[in-house]
Amino acid sequence: MNDLDHSHGHGEHHTQPSHISHKEQDTLSLGCVVITCSDSRTLDTDISGKLICHLLKSQGHTIIDYRILKDEPADITKHLQQTIQQSTSHIIIINGGTGISKRDSTFEAVDGFLEKRLDGFGELFRYLSYNDIGSAAMLSRATAGIRGHHVIFSIPGSKGAVQLAMEKLILPELGHLVGELTKP
Repeated sequence: MNDLDHSHGHGEHHTQPSHISHKEQDTLSLGCVVITCSDSRTLDTDISGKLICHLLKSQGHTIIDYRILKDEPADITKHLQQTIQQSTSHIIIINGGTGISKRDSTFEAVDGFLEKRLDGFGELFRYLSYNDIGSAAMLSRATAGIRGHHVIFSIPGSKGAVQLAMEKLILPELGHLVGELTKP
């Protein structure tokens, strides 16, 4: 067995490394919810939210809901609870409110809502951001995790950050993440 093969402990033999076979699940069309957290953006001026929707659709995914919420933790948490209870989505992508200013409180709402954290997402996002913007990358509180059968990503609201997170981290792993969550 080479370093890329991962045994699942069931006596199964895979002819492909598991990370490649998991990537085959990426062809699934997934239902997605996109939320922009901002006190100033509107549907007309929300370039980042529209970019997220465009990138998801270009990969064959469906946008179940797209909206803008004020950066108010109680409102964000309430909307996340409603989405998880009522939605057929598996993916929730939130942009905005991940910085350190007084009004940036999306992180607290999302972080408190997660049952399991995917710490590697934030770590990798900051690493990749560092390559683009230098030490200012440490100011980002991008995070991701799981609640029930939903994967939740919280990313900065700038167009560059959205493009980086979506193209380098989120889109390549959506099918794999949902496949893991929906395993019997």
